[in-house]
This record gives sequence, structure tokens and C-alpha cells, in this order.
Amino acid sequence: MPEVSFSNTSGGSPKGEHNPIARALGYIRPPASPMKNSHWTKGPGHTPIRAGEDQEAVETEAAAAATRKYVFAHFMVGNTYPYKQADWLADIKLAASQDIDGFVLNFGREDWQRDRVKDCMTIAKTLPDSIPFKFFFSFDMSSIPGNTEADVQLFRNYMEPHWKNPRMFRHPRNNRVVFSTFAGENCTFGQGSTEYGWAYLKHELQRICGMTHFVPSFFINPTRYREICAMDGAFNWNGGWPLHLSASSPREEVVNARLDSDFAYIENLKTEDKTFMAAVSPWFFTHYGPNSWNKNWIYRGDDWLFVRRWEQLVSMRDSIDMVQIISWNDYGECHYIGPIKGAQPNSQAWVDGYPHIAWLHLNRYFMKAFQTGSYPAITKDQIFLWARPHPKGASAADSTPRPDNWELTDDTAWMVVFATADAIVEGYTTEDDKVTFNVKAGMTKLSFPLKPDGGMKATVIRNGVVVTECNPIAYRFESRPGVYNFNACVAMST
Repeated sequence: MPEVSFSNTSGGSPKGEHNPIARALGYIRPPASPMKNSHWTKGPGHTPIRAGEDQEAVETEAAAAATRKYVFAHFMVGNTYPYKQADWLADIKLAASQDIDGFVLNFGREDWQRDRVKDCMTIAKTLPDSIPFKFFFSFDMSSIPGNTEADVQLFRNYMEPHWKNPRMFRHPRNNRVVFSTFAGENCTFGQGSTEYGWAYLKHELQRICGMTHFVPSFFINPTRYREICAMDGAFNWNGGWPLHLSASSPREEVVNARLDSDFAYIENLKTEDKTFMAAVSPWFFTHYGPNSWNKNWIYRGDDWLFVRRWEQLVSMRDSIDMVQIISWNDYGECHYIGPIKGAQPNSQAWVDGYPHIAWLHLNRYFMKAFQTGSYPAITKDQIFLWARPHPKGASAADSTPRPDNWELTDDTAWMVVFATADAIVEGYTTEDDKVTFNVKAGMTKLSFPLKPDGGMKATVIRNGVVVTECNPIAYRFESRPGVYNFNACVAMST
């Protein structure tokens, strides 16, 4: 690592590159607005820390955890304005019940967000040993300034009161507190360049909490990672979506969309023994008009995107250190897997009434395979089913037009079946459109076409008996929607 010295100069032009497709980066983020357990058992490697244990105990846990893989969920603090400690506790317990290792707390510049983080970290100290849940911070640099030396103060304000909290996640290789960013590739902190700016920031944090482990999401060419000595790894924020697709893409490419951007990250991190954090996400739709945040597009979430991406990450497990689920509660982009609560960023028109909790339960099966290296046994027949709320070509009296790339999606219901033995699966929108499948024991991905003004339903039948069914009775594939809504309704059998 090159030696770095710091000047007292301020200003200067950042050297960070601008990606020409800022929208594809998801760079413009909305500002903040003022179950039961399933049958899988907890995986190995969970060694809880009691609040107040000394540094030696923390180091012992780090050594024990060094051989396992970790999965965190991206948590938007900006959507928690009305949260109390009880709300934090409920979310933590729900995520932990599904074996998610922790939350990545993403926050912006507003002072009230620091208060919500304080509430979260305070309740975290009270967690029992049975909830082995951790946190690390993600500084949202699309909101937080990073141009002057004074801008480092916000980082101090977060790290100083919390770095000793035993629930803060420390990297198992070096026991250093982990932190991340959304963006920040153009920040200089008054040092004249991205490289010197982030090195200066880490140097300042070292005065507070010792050495840290920095794994940012910088939207730059991965070949630049070796120039930025402050980086201890990288997070490929966009890795879970087929961003390269457009309405003009060949159909064969659309239905077999590649998710291959991880390889450039891995190639440029492996020689430095740095951390690679991959992304997985079930969906993407945002619908803000020009009079708002001017974000109105989809990424193709068809073809069981969530499942296919998890299968890919499991197959690449030896090359990936961590996975971040995008997201727990980002309602504005429709990839939430947690409950709909808190303060939405004016996304109620396309979020309310469209729960995604079933994805949280589906996530567990694949996540456990990544964490432990083995898929869990399937001991319960179960159906997971999701679909959009109206035909893609339907017209709506909506002041905001159809989202860009609306042509990419299909009018299809997507289904995943867990079967304990061979069975027959039926899927349909009406009794006249029933589709029948023969499935083997295990996990099977299925789909069937949607019919305007119909619903969606699926059953698993064995020996002539319905053993489970999924029938979201409130769902209707509306032929005449009131607004353009390319979100998903996600359901599961009980």
C-alpha cells in the first residue's frame, strides 16, 4: 500500500469518474420522508455477544466466525421517521427469525436519522443471546456532502458513539469495524482527489475507533480499485439486476438475461485479498414523475430473478465474502422484503396492498445455502407465487407515464414450489385457464400466463389430495388500472 500524507488544503477537483448512465446506477435516491418462523433451523457460526463483554470476547467471536459467509439486508433509515425502539426490535426479530445476519443501516445527512440509528443501536444492546444480529453503517453519499475536511464530522458523529457496541459487525479476518457507502466515488474531503480523500477520512476515523474495514459501493470502473488504497473491498450494488436490457434487446437475451458484472469486481479485488460483497434483489420498479424525483423505470424482474441470482451466488460462493440483500424496506424502488411500515417516500400509490413478506421466507432457503454451503432439507410442501397487478400494455389515467422499459416484462405469474415428494402442481388465473405440472421432490421453478381481470392461485396435489395451496384472494390482474403499477404482489401458502 502506498504511503499517504495529508495536506490542509480544501476544495480541489475530484478524480472520480462519472458513469454516463446515472439512472442505471440507481444513483438518484428519494430523500427521506418526515410471522411466524418457518421450519429451517439456524445455521452454524452464530456466536452471540452479550452487551458489555470485553474486547477479548469480541475477538474470540471474530475468530470463530472467520469460516462462514454472511448475509445482511440493506435498511433505509430514511424511511423510519416515526420509528420507536419497539419498531426496531420487531424488524430485528423478524429478520433474525429468517437467519439474516444483520442490517446495513443506510442513512443520509438529516439529524433525525442519527436519532433513529441511536434508537436502533440502543435496543440492539438489549438483544438476548438467542438473536445473533449485527449492524454496519452505509453512508449515503448521494445525500451526505464529502467535499471538505469539515464533512468528515458526520462520520465521526456516527462512529464515535457506536463503534464499541458489541452488535457492530467486525470483519472476521481482522476484527475491524466494517462500514460502507452508497456512492461517494467523487468525494475528496478537501484532499484534492478521491484516493486521498477517503484515505484522509479513514485516518480521521482511526483516531476514534482504530482501524476500520471499508467496503463501499463506488460507481467506477473496478480497475480503479487498486488506486484507492482506503478501500478494503467493494460492494457491487447493481449486480443483482439485468441493467443492460432495453426494449430493443433481442428476446433471447431478455429471457436469458446475464448477471455477470461480479466478475470484474472479483478480478480486481482478488490479488489484494480484499472483501467482495455481492448484491441480490427480487425486483425493481420506481414511479416518480418529473415534478418529483424523476425516477420512472423498471429492471426486468421476471424469470424468477431473485431465485436465479441466489443460485448464481451459491455457485460462486468461494469467490464471494458477503451478500447484501437489496432491500429490507426501500419502498420507492419496490425491492423490499420486509413489512410495509414507517414513512414511505411518497410511494403509497404503488406499494400499499402489495406485501413482499413471502419473499423474505423464500429468501431463507437460498441464503442458508450461501451461508453454510449446503441447501436445507425441504420438510414442508410450500408454494411461493408473485405477479404484477395489471397487463403491461394497459392504459391508466396516471399523470406519470408508463415506466421506461415496461416492454421488458411479461404478463406472467412466477411460482416456486418446495415439494417433499413427487406431486402435481396446478396454477391458474381462472378455472378455465388451469395449467398442470408434474414436479419432483425438491425445489421447482414454474410459471403460467395471467388473464386480465383474473386472479392467481396454485395448488400442490399428492395422491389426489390437495396438500397445500396459495390463493391471494385480494389479488386481481386489473385490465383497467388507476395508476401504472409494475410492483409485485407476493404470496405464499401457509
